[in-house]
Amino acid sequence: MLLLPGIYAAEQTVQPIDMTPNALSAVLMDADTGTIIMNKNMDTKLPPASITKIMTMLLIMEALDQGKIKMTEKVSTSEYAASMGGSQIFLEPGEEMSVEEMLKGIAMASGNDASVAMAEKLAGSEENFVQMMNERAEQLGMKNTHFVNCNGLPAENHYTTAQDIAIMSRELLKHSIITKFTGAYQDYLRKDAETPFWLVNTNKLVRFYTGADGLKTGYTSEAKFCLSATAKRDNLRVIAVVMGEPNTKTRNAEVTKLFDYAFAQYTNYPLFKAGDSLGSFNVSKGAQTQVPLVAKQNYSLLLKKGEASKGLRHELQLEPGLKAPITLGQPIGKIMVYKDDALISEFPLESPVAVSKAGWWKLLKRTTSNLFLLK
Repeated sequence: MLLLPGIYAAEQTVQPIDMTPNALSAVLMDADTGTIIMNKNMDTKLPPASITKIMTMLLIMEALDQGKIKMTEKVSTSEYAASMGGSQIFLEPGEEMSVEEMLKGIAMASGNDASVAMAEKLAGSEENFVQMMNERAEQLGMKNTHFVNCNGLPAENHYTTAQDIAIMSRELLKHSIITKFTGAYQDYLRKDAETPFWLVNTNKLVRFYTGADGLKTGYTSEAKFCLSATAKRDNLRVIAVVMGEPNTKTRNAEVTKLFDYAFAQYTNYPLFKAGDSLGSFNVSKGAQTQVPLVAKQNYSLLLKKGEASKGLRHELQLEPGLKAPITLGQPIGKIMVYKDDALISEFPLESPVAVSKAGWWKLLKRTTSNLFLLK
């Protein structure tokens, strides 16, 4: 049996009924485990329009996490950023907004100008930022994606797939604060101005579908109507992607069908929540001898409703003889999940920190201290 992270049962069948008959491609994914519940032409390369901005927002969120920028930091608008057409927040050359305001403009109003302004802030130029986007896509395993710009305006050789969109959407959702922006139906920019700029979310599902709080719409005449949407009910969060829909009404209706199917048929059995303690692991000859291990994401199993969770158990299996130096993100073990005695799923674990090798003096002190303890 193929072991898929977080799905219990050997079945991972594609739903035979096409719930998205008008879409060129579609994917329904469980956000916690990455399990694909349903797909249609998920590897077909298509223009993504403004869904491109999911990767732009991901790089912004990662820069915030890494302390490279702050939400309150001011971002200046270049003439080039201000010149973007299509969806925009009408930035003027030289106008300054905070990172938080720019993020609102991207997430809610799909601002092409705000996207370029943030790209220039983070990478110095849009070209450099696009290189970062493609590198991140490769790291995430997005094998059928190539970005040419940061906003999705029509460009030759700018493409992705429904599956790759779901992958980067899932990664973006690991930054839980993003739904504060993508899930808001309306807000304002330039609040202190004589005429504040009213933002209305281009994704109407955040208002009309219970549990929907993102993520990104897209439209160009070439790409047609696209949407990467997410909704959460109880423990289950799903991502639905549709591409090439004929209009917004059909796009929203078909995503709603995907959501309804997921919430009617599936449930999540939680193992650990992000932030939960998983214990610790020992590092031989390390500057740190013991490293606390905390869940960096939710770990759960996707179950068909009605499947018994009785007999499910999990255990931590660490690599034997972990020895310094250890790099950040180095594989250090797995969470193994069993149904009675059968292994049904496994989750890889990585070191949350880098552990350097201890100096000879520290090692000597430890050895001496151990000798005294033995007496």
